[in-house]
Amino acid sequence: MIQPVIQALGESALILSTGASATLECQQRIWAIAVQAVQWPHVRDIVPGMNNLTILFDPLAADPQQLEQRLQAAWESVAVSDKASRQINIPVVYGGDSGPDLEYVARHTGLSPAEVVKRHTAPEYVVYFIGFQPGFPYLGGLDHTLATPRRAEPRVSVAAGSVGIGGSQTGIYPAASPGGWQLIGHSALQLFDPGNNPPTLLQPGDRVRFVASEVIE
Repeated sequence: MIQPVIQALGESALILSTGASATLECQQRIWAIAVQAVQWPHVRDIVPGMNNLTILFDPLAADPQQLEQRLQAAWESVAVSDKASRQINIPVVYGGDSGPDLEYVARHTGLSPAEVVKRHTAPEYVVYFIGFQPGFPYLGGLDHTLATPRRAEPRVSVAAGSVGIGGSQTGIYPAASPGGWQLIGHSALQLFDPGNNPPTLLQPGDRVRFVASEVIE
């Protein structure tokens, strides 16, 4: 089992970090601790991230050393379950104006655009965490042969629904924003709606499959 590092983050937060390599087991352990820690005395908020968990606490009431010990104990004892999670299919139009970087990813990986799409749609991904912007899913499970560096110059605006590859991860932009991921497709599925409860379609632990509704070469 990976041993985490727990450090102070200012005077009112602790961060537990497991290192640079994300694994499903580590993320499952982080999710399980988050469920427990939100109930601990003097804890104000819990922020699960990729390879890390941040605990925000009341600095006037909590004992940081005791909280750190409790966090370490929870990491060592928490029950990690592979409980059933939601399966969500995401239809994607690949290539063309919907995926302007598909050709670049193909050249970088030495694959044809069709093979890039085939390998991108083959895995069952797991939502490791939601971050960057509301509803943005960081997905574990990308075929390592598709890993492609982010753009040297980020785009000023990326359309909501854009599906991209950034390094060894893939994700979907839930809202229009600047971004530097390589865009290979687009989905009309709405990932974030502040009027819904919860407002984000995807949640940590959800299993995702991309389905090619069209491939434009």
